[in-house]
Formats: sequence, C-alpha cells, structure tokens
Amino acid sequence: MPLLSVQGLTTGFLTAGQFVPAVIDVSFALDKGETLCLVGESGSGKSLTALSIMRLIEPPGRIEHGRIVFKGRDLLQLPEREMQPVRGAEIALVFQEPMTALNPVFTVGDQIEETLRVHGRATRRTARDRAVELLEAVRVPEPGRRLREYPHQLSGGLRQRALIAMALACDPEVVIADEPTTALDVTIQAQILDLLRDLQARLGLALLLVTHDLGVVAEMADRVAVMYAGRIVEESPVGPLFSDPKHPYTRGLLASIPGLVPGRRLKAIPGTVPAPGTLPQGCCFTPRCPSRFEPCPSAHPGITDFGGGRTVKCYLHGRAVEPATAPPGPPPHGPVPQPCPEQA
Repeated sequence: MPLLSVQGLTTGFLTAGQFVPAVIDVSFALDKGETLCLVGESGSGKSLTALSIMRLIEPPGRIEHGRIVFKGRDLLQLPEREMQPVRGAEIALVFQEPMTALNPVFTVGDQIEETLRVHGRATRRTARDRAVELLEAVRVPEPGRRLREYPHQLSGGLRQRALIAMALACDPEVVIADEPTTALDVTIQAQILDLLRDLQARLGLALLLVTHDLGVVAEMADRVAVMYAGRIVEESPVGPLFSDPKHPYTRGLLASIPGLVPGRRLKAIPGTVPAPGTLPQGCCFTPRCPSRFEPCPSAHPGITDFGGGRTVKCYLHGRAVEPATAPPGPPPHGPVPQPCPEQA
C-alpha cells in the first residue's frame, strides 16, 4: 500500500453559482522514500493539487470529490480537529515563495519555535535549542545568529532553507515542495536540490516535488506525472519519460529545453494553457497539438497502460474514452482539427 494515494481528485472554484473545475480527476500514489515530480506549465493545476492534499483550499474554492488516502485514512473525511495534527506534522508543505510564507514581523527563530510548540514537539524551554538544530540540519551558517533575524534580513537561499527547516520540524513522512527553487540563481538552486536529496536519504522522506523545470525533474525524480489543464496526461519513471515520451504535450515540453542540440532554433508549444471554465469538450491539448485527429475534440481520452508504471491519456495510443467525472466544458471553438501528415 502506498504511503499517500490521491484518487480521482477534482478541485475547483464556485464562479457565478457554477462550479468550475481546475484540477480534474487527478490520481497518483507516493511510496515511502520516493520522489514524484508533478510537472507542467503555469496554470496546469500543480499547486492547487498540492494545496488540496493539505486541505488548504479556501472559498470560493472547494474540493468537489475524490479521495486522499494517507496511511490508510481518507484525509477528506477527517474533521478539521483530526486534520490539524496531520497538516504540518505528518505531511509538510514547503511553499513556493518564502517572503510570502514567512511572517515578516517575527524572527525566523520565533516561527520555527512556534511550529514545534503547536505540534507538541518541544516546550518553550527546549524549542530554541531544537530550532538551532534544525537550521544546522539545513546547512544555515551561524544558526544561533540567524534565529534572531527577520525574513527580510536573509538571502533568498537562506529563506528557503528556513522554510525547509520549518517543514522538517515535526519529522513528517511526506514533504510537498512547491517550486522550491523559483527565483533562486543557478548556484543556490543546486544547493537547495542537493539539500533536499540529502535530507530525503537521511530521513526516508517521501517527496512530492511540484515544478515546471525539467532540469529539476531529471535530477530529482524517481517518477514523473505530467499535468496539463488540470489533468495528469502522462505518468512514467523518469528515465523512460525522457527517452521515449508518449504524450505530444510531454514531447513539446522536452523539445523546448534550450541547448539540447547546439545551433538548433528553440522550439515552443504554440498557444497557452486554457483557463478553467474555457476547456475544450475533448482533449484539452487539442488546439495546440501537432498530432491531433478526429476523436480528439470530441471526448477526453482514457488511460492507456504500457506497464512498468507508464500510463498516458492520448488517442495516439488507444481509443478508450475517459469517464465523465467533472462538468463538461463548452464545445470546442473553430473547425475540427485535421490529421497532421504523420498521422494521416
């Protein structure tokens, strides 16, 4: 049994009296000690999925249906009083932007100590020593002095390390890291990723890493789930995904990496991710897909299982239709796409 299992998760927002899904029928599993990367463009639903796992969706957002099973318990069925000890203590979240996540009017030490005391992991007397140990564990230099500083006095890399220290304060079994290297320079990015790998190896953490950076995916992932327009369109171990991507969207992401072939013009996927509430009736990637053909605009493709942990939702690999689990979007705009030459 996996440590964490997300099954048929649909999350969205109530807009003008109508529920608009932004995460649609998302399912994946995470084992102890494993790193799963959730990858996709901005607006794909990655961060909303992470917040849904933590049950941090605020109105007008809501989790419409699905199951989030952690150590045999469905977190969506727990009363808030029972969810609070899970949130932060057993499943921890490293937020995307440290300056937003850290309170600017309290010192770093105050915030780490509060985390320890709220979850009963230290007393007021012992919390300061434990906070120093946590900053040492995440390689913050002069931790005793840094505890007395405010977030604005720290560099971006040190703020991110402080957030990781807070996430690890209660010895969680699962850490969700939402774009942990955003806005950091390349050297600091490498240090943060190296730190996460080291902590995971030493503590046996299961890591759900949310990112749009395929370099991070290649370096960190055991398995990869590719999201597009709220759905997971491909899931695979990291090696096969890079060597033989199945979904046209995954191929487009990999082709857009600069520097793979010197002298070759950079490729880009035309168009943008559709906004929630404006999704095509069929496969959401249809308007941007170079391999589209007749079934694509009509209905969402079902799952094709290649074995070995590889699945894809694409008519290029099967004609199964996805069951209706969320309100359908509006009909597709414009003419029905025609087969591209390689598929004709």
